Amino acid sequence: MVRLIAVAVLAVSIPGVFAQAPSLAPRPSFKEFEVATIKPVTSDAKASRYITMQGIHRFVEKDYTLKLLIAAAYDLNPRTISGGPTWVESDHYDILAVTPGEVRPTHNEQMSMLRSLLADRFQLTFHREQKKFSIYELQVTKNGPKLKQSTAPADDPPALISTVYPQRIVLPARNASMGDFVSLLQRAVLDRPVVDKTGLTGKYDFDLTWAPDETQFGGEIPAASAEAPSAPFFTAIQEQLGLRLEATKGPVEALVIDKVERPSEN
Repeated sequence: MVRLIAVAVLAVSIPGVFAQAPSLAPRPSFKEFEVATIKPVTSDAKASRYITMQGIHRFVEKDYTLKLLIAAAYDLNPRTISGGPTWVESDHYDILAVTPGEVRPTHNEQMSMLRSLLADRFQLTFHREQKKFSIYELQVTKNGPKLKQSTAPADDPPALISTVYPQRIVLPARNASMGDFVSLLQRAVLDRPVVDKTGLTGKYDFDLTWAPDETQFGGEIPAASAEAPSAPFFTAIQEQLGLRLEATKGPVEALVIDKVERPSEN
């Protein structure tokens, strides 16, 4: 069975969906969705969790908790989000929304509208604090990176897709910066914040394959067996990308929930 994890914002469920034809229509401000429906997920069965755009106007989110929605909207590792009632981490929601204008919103524009929805429908307010966390620093190995410079136009959005196969995860990345890669790792893949210490400033195309363990994807993906054909993540990233993750501690700006309510009726 193949399972697609369209992980938070840089992920898409269909290759190339970020491509859009030039348009003469003025670009809207994308401050908020035109209309949005929020539905609690009542089934106990785990669904494939994703956020994606379907076509130009249809924003779809499936099976996220509020905590994971905040992590996506504010580009955070879930561990750096605290406060609020227990349902913030236990209740799951689906969101279907319509975006304004005649062009597809970028990832940043989608997340801006999601932040507005969280404030409006969940009455979310919060403050920021500097806290010390266990983190990973993404570094270049002593032999240098093994990354291919992207040939995509500079203004093409990045695309990173995680596809789950039995015993392995496949992550093709296209036109991705190290910031894009770190964002994906800390929000969806790894169990702690990640800080970019590579010093790499370009955009790259690369493919990463690894055998998952129980610490990744919030424990939602079965851990690979010892006989899995792919290497564990920390080995794979060194061998395939020429990068390494150094475990350490450091200050990270955390988000503390001050107020939140279950979403208003649609």
